[in-house]
Amino acid sequence: MDLNFAWYILVYSFLGWVIEAGYCAVRKKQFRNRGFLTVPLIPSYGAAFGVLILVLPRLAGQYGLQALVTLAVVSVVLRLADEFTNQVSRSARWERGYEGILSGNSRAVFTGILISCIYLMVYLTVHPLLIGITLLIPRIVKIIAVTVMAVVSAMDFSAVIYVLRTGKTDRYEKRCKNSKWQNAGQWVSDFIWDRLQKAYPGFGEMSEKEQGDCKFAQGFCLDKLVWVFLISSLLGDLIETVYCGVIDGKWMSRSSVLYGPFSFVWGAGAALLTVALKHLTGKSDRYIFAAGFVIGGVYEYSCSVITEVLFGTVFWDYSSMPLNIGGRTNVLFCFFWGTLAVIWVKEVYPRLSELIESLPHLSGKVITWVVLVFMLCNALLTGAAMARYGTRSVRQKAENSFEEFLDRHYTDDYMEARWKNMRKAAGTGDVDSSKEIVSPMPEEQ
Repeated sequence: MDLNFAWYILVYSFLGWVIEAGYCAVRKKQFRNRGFLTVPLIPSYGAAFGVLILVLPRLAGQYGLQALVTLAVVSVVLRLADEFTNQVSRSARWERGYEGILSGNSRAVFTGILISCIYLMVYLTVHPLLIGITLLIPRIVKIIAVTVMAVVSAMDFSAVIYVLRTGKTDRYEKRCKNSKWQNAGQWVSDFIWDRLQKAYPGFGEMSEKEQGDCKFAQGFCLDKLVWVFLISSLLGDLIETVYCGVIDGKWMSRSSVLYGPFSFVWGAGAALLTVALKHLTGKSDRYIFAAGFVIGGVYEYSCSVITEVLFGTVFWDYSSMPLNIGGRTNVLFCFFWGTLAVIWVKEVYPRLSELIESLPHLSGKVITWVVLVFMLCNALLTGAAMARYGTRSVRQKAENSFEEFLDRHYTDDYMEARWKNMRKAAGTGDVDSSKEIVSPMPEEQ
């Protein structure tokens, strides 16, 4: 399943590149490589389809919900892709041409809905055919294709980032006027810079004023998102722990990781709302509420599906609550997400942003990277322990030294004491018929 999933992401990344390049060729009467990468792949298309492949099978036959989920996933993923591009580029600016429903512009809203409908139609009509074709392709061919493209894309990404961070518009134009022979590095740099300038109107180097001064985490940047994630993870864990303790009388860890009181669901949710809704600050509360209602509900549902598929564990089940959607979320909590979105955009984030920017520049940078490394290691170790917990009942004996380490330090008793509300999903040993995992794609034949 993992290989097929990677294969689907690769195929849809390529198809997205073909469609976007073809659209621009017809409209501009000239071919343009519209990808951020030089290779013919646009990963944001693959990522969006990856989420849909995991989530939409759980809503089979519910076409209204599938359309709503597709609209939210596509809008958020493409917005995140644009923001990621701008963040890693650091000193470059461009207009990628996609605003979507999260911009608040009526024309962009219509375009976003149209693109989402295309995604859903591709999933319903093209994806079943792709599944059949995939099963006919030898496993070794898929392994080679996925591995080669992953390595080439990583090298390509590194080269593009290097050019964006070191390239200068005046330096490039000066070299263009000079017909003398260039070394390989200069040729690659000029090729990438020229491609991006032609592909994206408005692309170029930011002025010093646009880049801002030396104030820590000024404006919207990666440093600020890290702190938003960290603070929201901490506060979310504390709030949820107290809420469950007072309402249900059950005091238990609501953390997402092995070490520290950090709820990644809250932290990632706050970061997601920040990125997705930052262009709606000036819009009415109703518009922000509607966006938060849909995005929050889809986010919670997706988190439930992804953790179940990856780790074989279930952390929450709302099957006993009215108006629930597959037991993974419910309409009441969607209202909470909508309300939270309004409060976050209008009140909390502006004040939190000012607080983060008040940190000393150097200290803020150092702490940011220390926290980032710690949380990444914490998450990876937690993921490994979760995966081993999900398979231990059907495969007791460890297959390698790392699994032996996990079995020794993170036993079933330890994991169940850490997360008292967690249970294994069906198919991982302790089968619970009320919660059955449905594979999002056929297994390798």
